[in-house]
Amino acid sequence: MKFAKLIAWIGLLAMTGILIYGFTTGDFNQDGGEIIANPWGKVSLVDLYVGFILFSAWIIFREKSLLISIIWVILMMILGFFTASLYVLIHLYRSKGDWLDFFLGWRRSYLLANIKNKGEKKHDKKANC
Repeated sequence: MKFAKLIAWIGLLAMTGILIYGFTTGDFNQDGGEIIANPWGKVSLVDLYVGFILFSAWIIFREKSLLISIIWVILMMILGFFTASLYVLIHLYRSKGDWLDFFLGWRRSYLLANIKNKGEKKHDKKANC
């Protein structure tokens, strides 16, 4: 988990730096128009937003509160992988080394209980045969 935290910190710092650079030196309207005018710029934007949507789906899956999920997804769509890096970093620390807790969030107990119950039902069926 230490390596994952390191990667998340690097991502957060890199995104912080590049966002500051972009907001202070770039012209969003002009530069954005140039990106959209380029075919590979369009490909890059579609690729980026597919990643945003997939990551947002994980956030929605793992968060219990719809409001919290919506806030994270909005931030994801605006700030991109700065938000993802922050989200990952927060939940790596909150999970305290437990990968299942990190990936599954509040659903961990529910999913593990369902797996256990299904296993017991299969065992009961075999015992009754």
